[in-house]
Amino acid sequence: MTEFDMSLVQCGARIRRSPFYEAEQRYGPKGYTVYNHMLFPIRYDELEAEYWHLLEHVTLWDVAVERCLEVSGPDGFRFTQLLTPRNLADCAVGQAKYVLVTAPDGGILNDPVLTRMDENRFWLALASSDVLLYAKGLAAYAGMDVELREVDVSPVQIQGPKSRDVVRDLFGDEMLALKYYFFTETELDGIPLVVTRTGWTSEVGYEIYLCDSAYGTALWEKIMAAGEPYGIKPTGPSDIRRIEGGIFNWGADMTYENNPFELGLGRLVDLDVDCIARDALRRIKDAGVSRKIVGVELDGDPFPTLNFVKWPVAVDDGERVGTVTSAVHSPRLEKNIGYAWVPLALSELGTKLEVDSEWGPRRATVAPMPFWDPEKRIPVA
Repeated sequence: MTEFDMSLVQCGARIRRSPFYEAEQRYGPKGYTVYNHMLFPIRYDELEAEYWHLLEHVTLWDVAVERCLEVSGPDGFRFTQLLTPRNLADCAVGQAKYVLVTAPDGGILNDPVLTRMDENRFWLALASSDVLLYAKGLAAYAGMDVELREVDVSPVQIQGPKSRDVVRDLFGDEMLALKYYFFTETELDGIPLVVTRTGWTSEVGYEIYLCDSAYGTALWEKIMAAGEPYGIKPTGPSDIRRIEGGIFNWGADMTYENNPFELGLGRLVDLDVDCIARDALRRIKDAGVSRKIVGVELDGDPFPTLNFVKWPVAVDDGERVGTVTSAVHSPRLEKNIGYAWVPLALSELGTKLEVDSEWGPRRATVAPMPFWDPEKRIPVA
């Protein structure tokens, strides 16, 4: 099959480029996708090569596509709490939390990392969806004094076991004291930044938010120079590692049709907070869920890449019962692994399923997830 010529895809100015776009061209990106209306570099090398480099060394990843919704104003806290069922009262200024943005019916609209920048000012680093528009609509009827905007910040991720070395050389030893899911505002040679102990890899890592897009190339090259002694390489997202680590991808593994309890994320729900979805989530919890997302191991030859479409899941008699949303081969586990939506009755560990994959029929077995480091000791270390 002839590879599709991406030059035939019309881009136009409506598809924005990140502040790091010009700098990363020097390192040979091999593909882009569109995410939050922006060009997003997906790889510089083969999927497995980037995976091993993440596990053994350190990587730099342009995630400026994580556009930040800023909520501010006198009612900034009240409005942000309206968006999410996670209790924000125990989120200190300087701290970050993984949260779910929920619709009035309890559906998940996004799953950002939230940072509390001030008492009434929050950033929500969004997955690919138009939550800013939802928030504006909600604010129009909330009767609160609040301001909403896409703030001009652009993150990169430095991830992997040697990420500490790179960050130490950039900012000094004091940055190593930064706790998991906390952040600090700082600068590097006059470049304004926010540094967080977060990432999308389940490895030790940091995110650096550039607060002035004019410095995109300068920041990228400073990080690459600091990382050179440690073998730093630019990469795309490691879907292998995020699936191993039990990280979901909004739009693939969940959408607004799914609720937190189906995803096993009830820990992110406090039914006593004043959230727009509170009543719906109470009803869902009381009634119980009828389906769940589960981890699956799939037999057969290694998948050559991440799945391009969702795969039908059936039982022995051929009845379709669900879908595989993400699936990939894990070189470390020497298994094909992924996630599948199935009825509650078929969610028990060891349940056998039939999957119609892009590479032929496969037998799947429901397995525990995360598939690696289930207690999340690695990123916290």
